[in-house]
Amino acid sequence: MDRNVQSLAEFDLDALRSGNRAEFARLVESTSTQIYRLGLKMLNDSDDAEDMLQETYLKALRALPGFEGRSSLTTWLYRIAVNEALMILRKRRPVVPIDDENSEDEEGLAEPVKIVDFSYMPENEMMAGESRLFLDSAIQKLSPGLRAVFLLRDVEGLSIKETAEALNLTEMNVKTRLLRARLKLREDLSIYFGVRLKGAGTDGNGSAL
Repeated sequence: MDRNVQSLAEFDLDALRSGNRAEFARLVESTSTQIYRLGLKMLNDSDDAEDMLQETYLKALRALPGFEGRSSLTTWLYRIAVNEALMILRKRRPVVPIDDENSEDEEGLAEPVKIVDFSYMPENEMMAGESRLFLDSAIQKLSPGLRAVFLLRDVEGLSIKETAEALNLTEMNVKTRLLRARLKLREDLSIYFGVRLKGAGTDGNGSAL
């Protein structure tokens, strides 16, 4: 998890539950960057991400009196934020609930295409603007359920347990969906870098064509 996020122990829970605005402002200041980043990657729209951010904290403020501290404040906020993001996505088009065990996310895995060895691609090439845009595009192609798991676990750095708590899933479901998300992204990136490597005169294994 982002090291800039303050831990649960650093906030006065009694003050937050009682509606102390100064303490709530500290919470917002500490977590808003991460919550907005999640919204931007979930929704791929800055205006929608801003709406999600605002609604997340409005709902958190109303719900704080009943917060029992069973999970960290940040995990709890991520749960609210993901739900808000899914609500926005549903307005665009109907999506299957993230905890639906019969969703498309739980279907069998298709065999991935041949995976290119990325180790032969210079690091600065992999992190170039065009490559980063392709990765962001590939993330947007994931179903909302896979996208949320991947973003919380691999981008925001939550543990498997924290991701499960944030998404109201079992840890096994998180592991399964994370594997599927990684395979889908790896397949897309393999095709992308395979073309780049071919254009550079290699066969994807570091050998000249």
